[in-house]
Amino acid sequence: MAKQKEKMSPYYESVHRCGRIWTLGALSVLLSVPVAICLHFNAWPAFGDVGKALLKVLPIYWGTAVVEVLTYTPMLGAGGTYLAFVTGNITNLKMPCALNALENAKVRANSEEGEVISTISIGVSAITTTVIIAVGVLAFAPFLGRITDPSSVFSPAFTYVLPALFGALGAGYLRKHWKLSILPVLVGVLVLLLSPTMAVGTLLFITLIVSIGGALAMLKLKWG
Repeated sequence: MAKQKEKMSPYYESVHRCGRIWTLGALSVLLSVPVAICLHFNAWPAFGDVGKALLKVLPIYWGTAVVEVLTYTPMLGAGGTYLAFVTGNITNLKMPCALNALENAKVRANSEEGEVISTISIGVSAITTTVIIAVGVLAFAPFLGRITDPSSVFSPAFTYVLPALFGALGAGYLRKHWKLSILPVLVGVLVLLLSPTMAVGTLLFITLIVSIGGALAMLKLKWG
């Protein structure tokens, strides 16, 4: 007799229900902007030409979208994944924030505690980002052109913001698990040397698979 399918907890049921609703709502809002513009100006694109253009780029985005969902979900949990994909900027802000919160709380993303912490941290990150951007735009609008100008003394700093962010976050993981990090780092560097324009989501998926495979091999060979 087949095992009875385990019933999903009320928390996960609500997470998936709200996540689907808000994801569909976000897609509707995004698509409503170009539709509203076309309706206002009564100017519609030639759908045949649009379809031909999309066929050249959509497969890349389809692959990246699938890879990102498979890669991010185990690290962010269900609630965190829904919220991160709706608010965006996952790789730069949401994922580092969630991973740092999970690390400090010493819980896993697939646990109930991890689900709550990941979702809260991503929500706080989204709110904080929105507030900081709003304040920054209002406060620095008169000076932003001078600060970001290539000839400005502050210009080089903007080039190293993301490397500094990921370097600071990655240093802690590399220090604690340096043996596990050697193989994925080498593979990531090799892949980038062979394909410098590879999408971040695809590269992340490759290094994730290599990390899991390397960790399992080290466990089996008792190298850890």
